[in-house]
Amino acid sequence: RKSSTGYDLTRLFIGSEGTLGVITAIRLKLAGIPEAMTAAICQFDTLAEAVETSTSVIQAGIPVARMELLDEVQMAACIAFSKLDGLKPLPTLFFEFHGGPEAVKEQAAQAEELALGGGGQGFAWASDAAERNRLWKARHDAYWAARALKPGHNHFTTDAIVPISRLTELIVGAKEDIGESGLTAPIVGHVGDGNFHTVILVPPDEDGWQRAWALDRKIVGRALSLGGS
Repeated sequence: RKSSTGYDLTRLFIGSEGTLGVITAIRLKLAGIPEAMTAAICQFDTLAEAVETSTSVIQAGIPVARMELLDEVQMAACIAFSKLDGLKPLPTLFFEFHGGPEAVKEQAAQAEELALGGGGQGFAWASDAAERNRLWKARHDAYWAARALKPGHNHFTTDAIVPISRLTELIVGAKEDIGESGLTAPIVGHVGDGNFHTVILVPPDEDGWQRAWALDRKIVGRALSLGGS
């Protein structure tokens, strides 16, 4: 949904391969502000359950506006950094639904049914703006929370995307790669798009960067092998 896995026409057209044309007009499309918005959050015992639930939501055709994943390492970091109450250091999905008041209630109810059926726990949703922001605070602060996990470490992010049907395989596999590397690398996923990042925290050791880049290559190679980019 976010990236072509065939010819990279954007970079071919305007990138380092040379300019193949000139843009003479651009059309801007405006999107209306939704009449109503609902946010929701749900936690899972395993990373696979969380990712599989996100896939089920997409495949069920629920028009979710945003759907984000934080693994248990990232959630632990966010709980400590943002002083969050009532949340556990578990893999967590964050949802946002847009539309009419009744439509967003129906969408949230459908997502809740799938989440609880997929092993989710503590599904909570709200339409009030302040409560929505409270539910999403862990996601909003994720980058800074990840950096705060290991003071004195450098960091960089990986970026991989695959077709939705291969997302569980990619993220669970990447989690195994992280474990084998011995590095700390919280996972943050734009799972509604089949896209996810790891924030690799690079230790100040002599071989820290070498180990971090090796992990990055492994994750990207895994994505490529699953038809992604």
